[in-house]
Amino acid sequence: MSVAVETPKLIVCHAYDDVMSLDIVGPLQVFGSANDELSVLGRPKAYEGIIVAENAGPVQTSCGLRLYADMGWRELDLSGVDTLLVPGGNGVVHMMQHKPILDWVQRAEKIIPRLGSVCSGALILAEAGVLDGRMATTHWSRCDQMARDFPAIHMMGDRLHSYDPTGIDGDPHVFTSAGVTAGIDLALAIVEADFGRSLALSVARRLVMFLKRPGGQAQFSAYLTPESGSTARLSSLLEWLPANLASDLSLESLADRAGMTPRTFSRVFSRDLGMSPARYVERVRVEAARALLQDETLTISRVADLCGFRHPETLRRAFQRHLSVSPQEYAERFARKALVGAT
Repeated sequence: MSVAVETPKLIVCHAYDDVMSLDIVGPLQVFGSANDELSVLGRPKAYEGIIVAENAGPVQTSCGLRLYADMGWRELDLSGVDTLLVPGGNGVVHMMQHKPILDWVQRAEKIIPRLGSVCSGALILAEAGVLDGRMATTHWSRCDQMARDFPAIHMMGDRLHSYDPTGIDGDPHVFTSAGVTAGIDLALAIVEADFGRSLALSVARRLVMFLKRPGGQAQFSAYLTPESGSTARLSSLLEWLPANLASDLSLESLADRAGMTPRTFSRVFSRDLGMSPARYVERVRVEAARALLQDETLTISRVADLCGFRHPETLRRAFQRHLSVSPQEYAERFARKALVGAT
C-alpha cells in the first residue's frame, strides 16, 4: 500500500455519445475528494483525472449534459495511465460494435495497471475479450445478457464491484462494477487500496456515503419499489410501512389501514406490486435490518426486534431467503466483528 505519491496517478475515463454521466463524474469526484482530504493533511494530490473520447471536445451524455473530453483516446499515452475506467450508458451498444475501441481496450489491458468498467461498460470489456476467465458484474438489468452472450465470464450478479487488490476474490488488474452509483463504491475501493481505510473513510464522510455499502446488487431496494398504475391507492401505506416495521403488519391490519377488505387488498397489492403483502413486508424488514446491522451498538437480537422479526432466528431465515447469507455473516462482512456472536 502506498503512503506517499510523488507523481499523481492518472485516472482516465472514456466518454462517448449517450454515456451515463454519473458513471464518469461519480468516480472522478471520489478521486478529486481524495485530493481534497490529502490537501487538508498537507500532502500532495494523489490523482489526476481526465476524460478521453473519440475527439477532444464536448460529449453528449444520456441525460443531455455535455462533458468535455480533454483529448481523443488515440492521443493518450497508455504507458502513463494508472487506471482506465470504461463507463456504461445507452451508447454501449454502438461501442460494442466499434472495433477501434475494442482494439484499444485490448491494448490497454496489456499496458495499464488497472482497467475497470462502470455499469454496462462491462459489456464493452466483455466484447473486447478482456473479461474472459475473470469474475465480473454489471448492472442488474444486464446480468442475464452478459451471462448469456459471454459464457467464458464468471458472472457475479449480486456484487457491487469485482475490484479486489488482494487478488483473493478477483483480478486486481481488470475489474467491473454493478452500475451507476456502484462506480462510486468502486472508486472508494481503489482509494482504500492506494492509501488505506482512513483516507477512504474520510472521502466517504465528505461525500456523505458508506465506505462499504450494505448489500450486494440487491441494489433495487425494497423501499424503492416503483409505483405504477393504480398503485397510488397504496402510496400512503407504502410510505408508512418503513417507519412502523415493529407494528402489527398482518394482512388484516394492512388491509384495514388501506381501507379495503383483506381479499381486495391482497388482490390489488399483488397486481400492483407483483408480490404478496407478506413478501413485500419481509423485503422491507430485511432492507431495514441490513442498514441497522452496520450500527456497532446494536446486537443482532435488537435488530430483529426493531425490524419486527421478534426473534433472531426469524431474521436469519429471512436473510437466507433474500440475501443467501445469515445476519452474522452479513455483519462480519461489514466489519462488525465485535458483535458477530451477540444475540
